[in-house]
Amino acid sequence: MPKRPLFPKVCIAMGFSDVASLLRCARDEVAAGEDFLEFRLDFLSEPGRGVEAIRSFVKENPGCSILATCRRHQNHGRFNGSIEEQVRILEAATEAGSRGVDIEIESAESAPSQIEPLRAKVSLIISYHNFTGTPALEPVLRRMMRFRADAYKLVTLARKPSDNHRLLSLARSHGRAPLILLAMGEVGFPTRVLSPACGGLYSYAAPRSAGGTASGQVSARLMRQCYRVDRLSKSVRIYGVIADPVRHSISPAVHNRAFHSRRIDAVYLPLLVAPSHLKDFFTLAEKLPLAGFSVTIPHKHKILRYLDGIDPLARRIGAVNTVWRKAGKWRGANTDVDGVLLPLKKKMNLSRSSVLVVGTGGAARGAAFSLADAGSRVSIVGRNPDRARALAKVCGAEWVSRDHLAVSHFDALVHATPLGMYPHVDDCFFPDNIPAEVVFDMVYNPMETVLLRHARDQGKTVMPGIQMFLEQAARQFEIWTGETAPRPVMEKAALEALTPSAGDL
Repeated sequence: MPKRPLFPKVCIAMGFSDVASLLRCARDEVAAGEDFLEFRLDFLSEPGRGVEAIRSFVKENPGCSILATCRRHQNHGRFNGSIEEQVRILEAATEAGSRGVDIEIESAESAPSQIEPLRAKVSLIISYHNFTGTPALEPVLRRMMRFRADAYKLVTLARKPSDNHRLLSLARSHGRAPLILLAMGEVGFPTRVLSPACGGLYSYAAPRSAGGTASGQVSARLMRQCYRVDRLSKSVRIYGVIADPVRHSISPAVHNRAFHSRRIDAVYLPLLVAPSHLKDFFTLAEKLPLAGFSVTIPHKHKILRYLDGIDPLARRIGAVNTVWRKAGKWRGANTDVDGVLLPLKKKMNLSRSSVLVVGTGGAARGAAFSLADAGSRVSIVGRNPDRARALAKVCGAEWVSRDHLAVSHFDALVHATPLGMYPHVDDCFFPDNIPAEVVFDMVYNPMETVLLRHARDQGKTVMPGIQMFLEQAARQFEIWTGETAPRPVMEKAALEALTPSAGDL
C-alpha cells in the first residue's frame, strides 16, 4: 500500500445545502491559501451530488487534500440514508479524488466488512462524537482501535476546563496512534489551538466567509494569524485569560501579537471559566501546564485563595489580575494599578486631585487603593451602597451616595463597572451630568462607550479604557517574559481587534 498523505495542520470544515455554495466557498479558501478542506456531503440536500463537486474541484486544484464526510443523522449528522448508502457515497468520493474519508464508529461497528476495503483505497478516519460531555476516554479509544484506520478522531463536549486536558493527554499516552482530538463548545476552544502542538494530527476551522459545522469552530484566519496554530512547537509556553464571559476579550489578539513580535514560542488563549469551575481550572493549569494567565470578571477576588504567593499591594486590594508560575508556585499581582495611575499621571497631579471611583469590584478596588496611595482624595460610589461604604472604609476614601453626585464635583472620574461593556453597550452609570472634568472609563470594548460619548458632549477630557488595558497588559507581558513589552505592536493589535472592519482579529 502506498504511503498515506500527510494532512496539513488546519482543515476547513464546510457544510452547505447546495453544491454551488460549497464550491464557491472552497474556491475562496484556496484563494486565501488553504489546501485542506472537509466537504460535509451530509449537509447537501442531495449528498450524491457532492461526489461530482469533489471531482470537478480536485481537477481544478490537484494540490488540495479533500476529506469527505457523510455523517448519518443518528450520529448528529444530516444524512438520512442507510449505512450501505453512506459507504457507497464515501467510496464514490474516493474515486472522485478525495484523499480521506471520515466515518463514525457507529457505522464501522454496524458494517465492519465494508470498512477495510474502504481503507484500502483512501486514508480512513474513524470518528467518535459525544455532544453531551467528555466521558472516560480510554474505553472509547479502545473501542475505536478495534478497527484498522489511518487516524482516530475523538470529539467531545467540554463542560469544565479540565476536560480539555483529559482529551489532549490522549495524544501523549497513545503516541503511536494517529489522533485528532477536539472539544466542542467555548470551554473546549483551547483544544482547537493546542491539539496539533500536543500531538494531534490537525485541527478544524470554519471558512472565512461562513459559519463552521460544529460549536466552537473559529475561522482559519483567526487560527493562523492570531494563534499561529500551525507554528506552535511541542514546548510552547501557554498563557491565557480566565473570565466569564470571555468571548469579547481582545487580550488574545494583543498578547499573541506581542509574543510573535518578540519571537517567543508562546500562545495566549481565551479560557471560559464559570465561577463554579475555578477550582477545576487549576487542574487544567497544573497539568497542561499554564505558564501564566490574566484574571478578570468575575474571578479577581476569589482567585486569591488558590495562589501560593501574592504581591502585598494586590493582597491589600483584595484582587489579582495577573498570575504566573515561579519555582512551581502560583504567584499573583495586580497590574490594573499601572493601568490606572500611568495614564492619569499624564493628565494631572494625582497628589493634588480629587477622584471619584465608580464601582466596587476588583478593578474598582485596584483604582481606589492605588489612587489613595498616590495621595489623591478618593471618593467611592457604586450600585451597591453597602459594598461602596465598605471599600471606602478599607482604602481611606469617602463614600458618596448616588443622589449626592448631583451637587458634587471632582477633578477626575474613574469608571470601573461593567456598565457599557459589550454586548450591553447602551448601559451607562451617568444618564445626565457627569461630575468630573476628566473621565476615565475602564471599559475598552467598545472603544467609545456611552459614558465617554456623554462626557465628550459635555466638554470633558475623555480617556478611553484602551489606555488602561494597554498599560496593564504591557506589565503582564513583562512579568511573564522578563522582556520589555512591544507597546506599539500591542496598541496596533488592540485597535485592530476593536475595529469591526478588522474582522476576526
